[in-house]
Amino acid sequence: MRNFIVTVDGKSYSVGVEELGEDGTVVAAPASAKTAAPAQAAAPAAAPAPETKAAPAEGTKVLSPFPGMIKNVLVADGTKVKKDQAIVVLEAMKMDNDITAPCEGVVTFAVSKGANVETNTLIATIS
Repeated sequence: MRNFIVTVDGKSYSVGVEELGEDGTVVAAPASAKTAAPAQAAAPAAAPAPETKAAPAEGTKVLSPFPGMIKNVLVADGTKVKKDQAIVVLEAMKMDNDITAPCEGVVTFAVSKGANVETNTLIATIS
């Protein structure tokens, strides 16, 4: 049996894996491997999360309708936008979806390109 440390979403798990021969039978581990304690591997450093800014409290909030990744920001922060103007492209399940402004006003983004968002995550505020 070989022991591995697997990290998923920042949480480490110790996993024992048996080696199988070509005929599907378990291969016996060498005696030294049976008695040796598994080495504790250092968990890899997590990648820095894309910048998330605090949006103004007042104004109309633009929320993510479903989970996905902000593939592109179509207008600059602080730009005046018109109602139904596309402001970001949200990629979900390999499809690009335009997220539009629900009203006219100045847009302030709470997320940046590359950010992963869940349903109802604040994308921007329009005031």
